[in-house]
Amino acid sequence: MIINGERRISKTDQWIDVTDPSTGQVIARVPESTPEEMEEAFQSSYEAFQSWKNVSVFKRARIMAEYQRLLVRDTDKLAESISREQGKTFNDAKGSIFRGQEVIEHAIAMPTLLQGEALQQVGNEIDIKSYREPLGVTAGITPFNFPIMCGLWMFPISITAGNSMVIKPSEQDPTSMVDAIELALEAGIPPGVVNCIHGTHRAVNTICDHPLVQSISFVGGDNAGKHIFARGTANGKRVQSNMGAKNHGIILPDCDFDSTVGALVGSGFGAAGQRCMALTTWVFVGDSYERMVDHIVEKARSLKVSDWKDPEADVGPVISRTSLDRIHRLIASAERQGAKIDLDGRNPTVRAGLEGGNWIAPTVVSGVTPDMDIYKEEVFGPVVICMKADSLDDAIQIINRNPYGNGTAIFTRSGNAARKFEYEVDAGNVGINVPIPVPLPAFPFSGSRGSFRGDTHFYGKEGVKFFTKSKVITSSWPSRAVEAVDHMKMPTFSK
Repeated sequence: MIINGERRISKTDQWIDVTDPSTGQVIARVPESTPEEMEEAFQSSYEAFQSWKNVSVFKRARIMAEYQRLLVRDTDKLAESISREQGKTFNDAKGSIFRGQEVIEHAIAMPTLLQGEALQQVGNEIDIKSYREPLGVTAGITPFNFPIMCGLWMFPISITAGNSMVIKPSEQDPTSMVDAIELALEAGIPPGVVNCIHGTHRAVNTICDHPLVQSISFVGGDNAGKHIFARGTANGKRVQSNMGAKNHGIILPDCDFDSTVGALVGSGFGAAGQRCMALTTWVFVGDSYERMVDHIVEKARSLKVSDWKDPEADVGPVISRTSLDRIHRLIASAERQGAKIDLDGRNPTVRAGLEGGNWIAPTVVSGVTPDMDIYKEEVFGPVVICMKADSLDDAIQIINRNPYGNGTAIFTRSGNAARKFEYEVDAGNVGINVPIPVPLPAFPFSGSRGSFRGDTHFYGKEGVKFFTKSKVITSSWPSRAVEAVDHMKMPTFSK
């Protein structure tokens, strides 16, 4: 834990094992923070907020710039921590840190992002201005699949806008987030501005219920996300909840063949399929499936399944035995329900010493229909499913009938088809020949429908709006004596 600037050992008697996904061996233990420790964290953040909100926004931005420098300095160290606990390949872990650093670069522009508006002479010597103020204590709950990146979606924007934040990392891989917060303290963030607690249900419910918490940012699964949104908003808090996904890619016959094959394989199997923007449902229009499937299978089969210590690794393990069992269950259900396994990655061969890990190699399942379990559930592993559509209209309807709306992509050389797709598809993040269209931080991460709960998205201008509230001031400084006003009437300044 980190409370009031100190990394400390919990006094709890409840500990959770943290395992190395590549071996199954326990490598650390994370505490269920006690109620007293969590209360201390919230009080510390509240007290820190009282002074932090008065620090110049330019100074806060300079501290973020220093934080960015320290993250660059320690990228390899942080990536190793991610890989050890989460299972990511080393290069993938480094890439995820870089994507988080981009949000910090956006936060450094906070002096501009927080600028308000003004309008003179709305009435006789009456002016109006507005600006945005911080909320107070905010909270962030991060997922296992991007333990640093998603934390960097949250607290840099929040605290540079003048708030404080209490972070609860995933109990499955918490160490790298703690390390990243320590770097923020080294950069000059005052004690208490960012605190870190640990735990599962009790910690989450405490965040949802605590009266000092003004907002909650969450990235993770459906059940937790819906619970946090319902409980948090019931307690009067702002909540932004990024949840599950079923991201479809439409492949038209006129697509660039080689680049599309590479894009599909990378987006479907990279990060072992454990990313909310993984493109894992491929809808082939016309004869594109018959033309491409053998090449896709060949390229997927060539990917190396190994742990992060192997510099040639392409696909690492999935996070837990529970995840692996779910993936196996869904592949087996697809077989029973009539789908075809074009490439079966179950029970792959790995090097000596890794036999106890949570391993599954790239898997391709074709002949999938919307009524199958493997389509209705998020697999969250290196498994892609292939569907067919007669036309672009049919493919768009498949996507729009699915309850999720996180991301989607189309592969085509046709500008008309691309424009039709971007206009008609009902998803928040859309790629045109871009397989994983995660927006850069100047734009919001815009998941929609079943993939998101809330009104305001992560980062971009929406992220700044989420972590601030508007204040509008109407002022009158008359230069001479004015007639007495009947204050019992509705004010009509502009008459």
